[in-house]
Amino acid sequence: MNYAAINGDVIHMAAAVIPVTDHGFLYGLGLFETFRTYRGVPFLLEQHLERMATGCHELGIPFTVTTAQVTDWIERLLQANELEDAYVRYTISAGEAPLGLPSGDYIQPNHIVLTKELPSLSSSLYEQGKMLQCLTTPRNTPEGHVRFKSLHYMNSILAKRELNGYGAPAQGAEGLQLTRSGYVAEGIVSNVFWVMQGVLYTPAIETGILPGITRAVVLELALQQGIPCKEGLFRWDELLHADEAFLTGSVTELVPVTTLRDQHGTETIISNGQIGPVTSLLLGMYREKAGYTS
Repeated sequence: MNYAAINGDVIHMAAAVIPVTDHGFLYGLGLFETFRTYRGVPFLLEQHLERMATGCHELGIPFTVTTAQVTDWIERLLQANELEDAYVRYTISAGEAPLGLPSGDYIQPNHIVLTKELPSLSSSLYEQGKMLQCLTTPRNTPEGHVRFKSLHYMNSILAKRELNGYGAPAQGAEGLQLTRSGYVAEGIVSNVFWVMQGVLYTPAIETGILPGITRAVVLELALQQGIPCKEGLFRWDELLHADEAFLTGSVTELVPVTTLRDQHGTETIISNGQIGPVTSLLLGMYREKAGYTS
């Protein structure tokens, strides 16, 4: 990754800087979206920008860029970094302002686009799945009525540090955070789904989870297939009885979960250690929607 795009200009990473008085740096005032490209085309970009625009409106950050503008930035950045299918992070930072909490809206935010190679994910991951480690670090409450994908990521970083502390037994696992009331919330960087007796379950937005873009698409795809969906408040013990489970994310798509591990190290194998039929169906539909071909 040699180049970044700052406010539409593709420049070398060494010159990609923002002022120390930017409130994104000082107070975490800003939002970001991560997604991937398929054959150089950013997938579900309009949905990501819509979520960002909604958050910016609530935070008093002007958001006037268009989908065409952002697409152009990404295309030029991919070309500069010699990438086609890539991980993309688009950040909007509140911009420069006086030291101290803001008394009004911001004026000139900074737009930053970064790209890198997609993570190397083996085909076996999508066949044999991964572990979901239940964490003790609770999911913090949302910043507003609905959680922002904000620059303030300390809760997730603390959760990741806890996950790393489990060592080799949880190698490669995703961490699952519960709410302070003990309800299943979400993974550190993913939303969680499971299937039980033909019904697709996922925590409700009211638990304070991020309303994931891939999450929304999966619910739409399930509806198209006539799969009953239930969003609500669920306990870890209910997840242990799942027939199959999976995680969703814009970069990793749908990743099967085949092992559940609690804080005491007790492991539960689900779906016989293999991707389940509903997960397989929805993953195939998602990739077809994205125009993905292996």
